[in-house]
Amino acid sequence: MAQQDQAPADVIVVGAGPVGLTLAAELARHGVRCRILEKAAAPSIYCRALGVTPRTLEVYEDMGVVRAMIDAGLWLDGLCLAVDGAPARTIATDLSDLPYGTLGIPQPVTERILTDHLAGFGIAVERGVAVNGLVQAGEKVRLDLVGPDGREDFAHARFVVGCDGAHSFVRHALGIPFEGDAFPYPFMLGDVHLAFPGDLKPARGIALRLMRLREDTAPDLFIAIPLPEHGRYRVSMLAPESLATAGSGEAHGIQSERPGPSLADLQEVADRIAPGQIFAGDLRWSSQFRISMRLAARYREGQVFLAGDACHIHPPTGGQGMNTGIQDAYNLAWKLALVMRGRAPAALLDSYEAERRPVAQDVIARTVAESVNIGASGGARDRLADTQIRVSYGGLAGVAVAGGAAAPEGLPGDRLPVAGDRAPDAAGLRRRGVGASLRMFDLLRGTDFVAVVALDGTPAALAASEALGAELAGSSVPVRVAAMAPAGAGLADPYGVSLVADEAGGFAAAYGLGAGEAVLVRPDGYLAWRGNAEEVAAALRQAVGAG
Repeated sequence: MAQQDQAPADVIVVGAGPVGLTLAAELARHGVRCRILEKAAAPSIYCRALGVTPRTLEVYEDMGVVRAMIDAGLWLDGLCLAVDGAPARTIATDLSDLPYGTLGIPQPVTERILTDHLAGFGIAVERGVAVNGLVQAGEKVRLDLVGPDGREDFAHARFVVGCDGAHSFVRHALGIPFEGDAFPYPFMLGDVHLAFPGDLKPARGIALRLMRLREDTAPDLFIAIPLPEHGRYRVSMLAPESLATAGSGEAHGIQSERPGPSLADLQEVADRIAPGQIFAGDLRWSSQFRISMRLAARYREGQVFLAGDACHIHPPTGGQGMNTGIQDAYNLAWKLALVMRGRAPAALLDSYEAERRPVAQDVIARTVAESVNIGASGGARDRLADTQIRVSYGGLAGVAVAGGAAAPEGLPGDRLPVAGDRAPDAAGLRRRGVGASLRMFDLLRGTDFVAVVALDGTPAALAASEALGAELAGSSVPVRVAAMAPAGAGLADPYGVSLVADEAGGFAAAYGLGAGEAVLVRPDGYLAWRGNAEEVAAALRQAVGAG
């Protein structure tokens, strides 16, 4: 269990859900030795998380697992809504201008794909291994372990990350408060086959939400999210008090100790809200739970970090929970790697909480408000609200960005990106010798920082970018240079720089850079800086806290 014949791990990840698996895989991709421990002897069958946001799919693309996820999933294209027995109406969600839409994929399938991906780095999940002690001493953390055979052991690492869920042992061991509250209403879930004998059946990829409003209390609900199997849905609704008062255990999490509802319990709600319109069968699993909204007081104590549900939980509205946790892991991995490899100061790790905790605060506030107002009528909803495309670290204190110039005004498109914003994609790029056009994400994919310099099409500008590439080659922080030429420039390939032509004008529209200007993009796809190209080296040092 302790892998005594191997070199000690740089990082131990506690918890092998989607967040822990993402973190372990990203650490490995960035060249960091890690172990991943999981208390459960076998993967869970519960579909705790289902929706995958467009931003998480961009993360999956960078990791190299997006095709497997899409092949196993189902595109979620909108909502079929009916209130108080009125005719149902379908509200479609058009995200065709984004690199990806919203995908539905059951959490057990997500975990299987990520586990297989992690195995490609030679790392296996150590199952049945519980952590029952944690001690920090200087720059080393000791974990006391109990293996599947009951044998006690221990392990050391420089860093430990608790991805062990809402009831996190790591968080409890650190004494970090998990502040918040729970909704007063109990809920129940079920994985079932649904038949629709009437005209209520939603189209493929369309969720169903039926409501009957009630005064001074939550509406009666029947929500069905399609699964990537014929006729299968994950249904959720309020639980009857007779069921809610049975059992015990902590409230949050769908795997509580309370008894799960029967198929008859689920059918009773369907009959009450849509009589004769929905028939449930083939119950695969069910659960009863209460919705909590809690946020850890801090994300770090010494050499130990928290990520995912271990540091934030909230209502499932909009499918933000797992996605927020995966992006925690994606944010932390490259920073840990730079520090572990001596390429950035330890202070860079402070930016993890500075960037990610405000994101969780916003998600909690927004999902709570949406859950409270689920039966209220209102105007058109922002179609990008749940995509996580708009998450930005700009304007926060202590973040890993260097700032730089503001974006110019008056150019076409939405607000142009500045330091702290997600780097947008751009299509229609061309590179010599490559038959197909490229995207901006093709240039950014990988574990390096990328400096993208806008050229005016002259040989002199190209020579300047080549000189910048030579200067940055000596940097301790891995960084690449891409030179973006205007369409038809016909420049010769430089040495040490990727020359790309903006043939369709997509890059210019998305970034709004003038000739001689540049953006510096972090390994997680966020802008660290924008400004004059000659300032890139200084901006890189500042972004990692070394200058």
